[in-house]
Amino acid sequence: MLKVSDLHLMYWEQCGNPNGHPVVVVHGGPGAGSQPSYRRFFDPEFYQIIQFDQRGSGKSTPHASLVENTTWDLVQDIEKLREHLKIPEWQVFGGSWGSTLSLAYSISHPDKVNKLTIFLSADKEEYDLILAERLQQGYDLIRY
Repeated sequence: MLKVSDLHLMYWEQCGNPNGHPVVVVHGGPGAGSQPSYRRFFDPEFYQIIQFDQRGSGKSTPHASLVENTTWDLVQDIEKLREHLKIPEWQVFGGSWGSTLSLAYSISHPDKVNKLTIFLSADKEEYDLILAERLQQGYDLIRY
């Protein structure tokens, strides 16, 4: 656990090659937590794979807390983790909400990011379609 504020402790783990290309995996959510399955995107022989649970998520404490839990707090946490691990620069890999957080981190710390990979991102029209579809499913459940 890494102390990132007076209130929050951030769970993190690493696997793969400790001398490999460092990559930090930024999970979606918010609130979801990291997953062992995210490791499958990287060959552990060549990558130092770092995962963490964002504030209020997964094994980080306090669980489900929204206090001191803004996007910019999370960006600072990613940077604190990089500094803690003494990694000069790394690849940032994020999906869904993690893609937004990865972009915010990369914009804030461009000299610390050597590669950026985002996935499962969508534009407003796609989110509107998804939301409309989910709302319809909810109405259908209520009706029957």
